[in-house]
Amino acid sequence: MKDYVLGISCLYHNSAAALIKDGKIACAAEEERFTRIKGDAAFPINAVKFCLDSEGIFPEDLLTVAYYENPGIKFDRILIGAFLNMPKSIDQFLRAMPDWITNKLWIERKIRKELGFSGKIVFSSHHLSHAASCFYPSPFEDAAILTIDGVGEWSSCALGVGRGNSVELTECINYPNSLGLLYSAFTLYTGFRINNGEYKMMGLAPYGKPVYADLIKKEIVSIAEDGSFALNQKYFSYTYSAKTINKRFEELFGNPARKKDESVTPFYANVAASIQEVTNEIVFKLAKSIKEKSGCKNLVMAGGVALNVSSNGLLRKSGLFDDIWIAPAAGDAGGALGAAFEAYYRLTDEKRTTDQKDMMRQSFLGYSIKNNDNSDNERLKACGAVWEKMSSAQLIKTAASLLADGKVVGLARDEAEFGPRALGHRSILADARNPHMLEKLNLMIKFREGFRPFAPIVIKEDAKDYFDVEGDSPYMLFTFPVKESRRLPAETAQTYEATAKLVRSDIPAVTHIDYSARIQTVEKENNAFLYGILQEFKRLTGCGVLVNTSFNVNEEPIVNTAEDAYKCFMKSGIDNAVIGDRFFDKKRQPTPNKGGSEKK
Repeated sequence: MKDYVLGISCLYHNSAAALIKDGKIACAAEEERFTRIKGDAAFPINAVKFCLDSEGIFPEDLLTVAYYENPGIKFDRILIGAFLNMPKSIDQFLRAMPDWITNKLWIERKIRKELGFSGKIVFSSHHLSHAASCFYPSPFEDAAILTIDGVGEWSSCALGVGRGNSVELTECINYPNSLGLLYSAFTLYTGFRINNGEYKMMGLAPYGKPVYADLIKKEIVSIAEDGSFALNQKYFSYTYSAKTINKRFEELFGNPARKKDESVTPFYANVAASIQEVTNEIVFKLAKSIKEKSGCKNLVMAGGVALNVSSNGLLRKSGLFDDIWIAPAAGDAGGALGAAFEAYYRLTDEKRTTDQKDMMRQSFLGYSIKNNDNSDNERLKACGAVWEKMSSAQLIKTAASLLADGKVVGLARDEAEFGPRALGHRSILADARNPHMLEKLNLMIKFREGFRPFAPIVIKEDAKDYFDVEGDSPYMLFTFPVKESRRLPAETAQTYEATAKLVRSDIPAVTHIDYSARIQTVEKENNAFLYGILQEFKRLTGCGVLVNTSFNVNEEPIVNTAEDAYKCFMKSGIDNAVIGDRFFDKKRQPTPNKGGSEKK
């Protein structure tokens, strides 16, 4: 019997399940993909079922179930924090206690009940799970480890070393000092939603100047040379209330927090640029510190802050490490994978091998849309869908031709990606050369803020022709500059939306205001279908770059099933879709619920 370990993360945000088989990843998925509730925090019963069904096993076949943190220690932190902040904390304490007493403290009982599992259940710690999620799937025999997020049990940041089949965390920065909470506080202040809008603020930052960086470092966060830091709690209220910042925070900057429906002004862009610069400094100093202490040439990273592609890009460009590998599912969902890995090696002490080029399998670990699946056909027909069945070669040529003609194509095939990035199996593709494409995608398809950039995909060997990049970037986790030779003179406009529309290069749809791009490199062996589209598009147009954004609309999870993909296709401005081996043309779709068919 195989050694199967199931990892689970849940009850806070973005629940997930992951299954390890003999030290290798079998599958992994987030609960939101099944329930269609963005960031779903519920117990991931659907994701668990998917994992077990994928391998054809039952709960009794598991070596163990691993939970990604220790609820007892987390509860201690909440109790101590409430006691130290009484009486201000009483309301928050009373609101939190019912869920803790009836639900969160009894996760072992919940796992046994939901799974019907009577075997061994083990608990990791939050940052150990993060560390395991980035070290064990990495290509390195040994590596320095850096994990940064809001908070786990007590820790908000951990430094350590991974060697062979073991991970050791050597230093931690503890709550209430937290870079993740600091960044989230500014996310709220600039008018975006915490745990959802951090990447929006990151996209806004290049429109501003870091004029408040010194003020932030003087008043709000003190930073030591080794990257350790302390927050001035005078400006925060998260230790005793549901609010994150207080009036002193707003008074320090001379303006109130921006409301969601208010326009973004230069002031808030400057604030975003300032906290981004401070974040860059802390991340670099922490990385430098663990390199000096560990002596390792390579670095692995996880935690929500590891999704900050701007900081990651600068760290990679610095040359501090020979190589950097970041967990594609760096947030709490990835904690399920890390918990499974940590438990597997702790319980079996098996030798770890790093001979695979990509143990994450391009993060294609989720639900699979299979070709010519009869159940999918029936569901699509019930939606009124009309499609044409094509071979992979036909689909590649058709999609590339439509993209060259300025059409937007949705792509949903094979296994879904695990993590927040769509990497070609649940993607929306478009022509990066089109100067109007960013506006079309933002306003007609994604229904999101016009200032936010889109990411380019490019064949790995062609990347250096468009970007200042060495090596690969398969997971879209680093920014790189667009090559000088492809840039056009900088211009400005009166609004951020108007500025975003200005043409800055010969691939304007993926060139941000600061000439940066969050690129994904594609190799044939990892994604033959997407590679084929890029090759054919290049043959037709002479350009080897496409826009790649996730197949969803604003505030919805990335599509999971064929039915999800079709429904998203129909309610957005996507022109055509490839779902499995089916080709869909928007113009041929009938009125909803009038019956669908496969075109013969």
